[in-house]
Amino acid sequence: MRLHTLKPREGSTHRSNRFGRGTGSGHGKTSGRGHKGQGSRSGSSTRPGFEGGQMPLARRLPKRGFSNAQFCTEYLPVNLDSLEQHFAAGATVDVAAMRKAGLANGRSDGIKILGVGKLTKKLTVVAHRFSKTAREAIEKVGGVCEQVVRPKAAPRVASKK
Repeated sequence: MRLHTLKPREGSTHRSNRFGRGTGSGHGKTSGRGHKGQGSRSGSSTRPGFEGGQMPLARRLPKRGFSNAQFCTEYLPVNLDSLEQHFAAGATVDVAAMRKAGLANGRSDGIKILGVGKLTKKLTVVAHRFSKTAREAIEKVGGVCEQVVRPKAAPRVASKK
């Protein structure tokens, strides 16, 4: 195989339609643009959802509901089997150690230890949250669960005028 013998795969390419090249081409005269109107003019394009100046559907329908997503607390999950795999017995596993080991990547409000897998090593685990099964499993093998308390945001005080 040489560069000069390379060809596109069979059926992967097709000729482009040549518009405005006579009536015999099937795309002559108005070139598939119809007669008159906004879409027939050169440079014409409208954004998706544009309805010709009519009030768009998205604005005709009422707004409904409320999303609390911006205020929710998101935790990165870390399973017990990951702790078993990455840390030696007697180690102190804190948030920085878990991030360094690659167990908790990305932005979040904290780390939550989940009870998936089996733990046989005695570990001191420092995290923001623990599931009930994870806490039981860690304490069962003689480990310690320490919960990090996040400082709460100061309440907003309305200014008096």
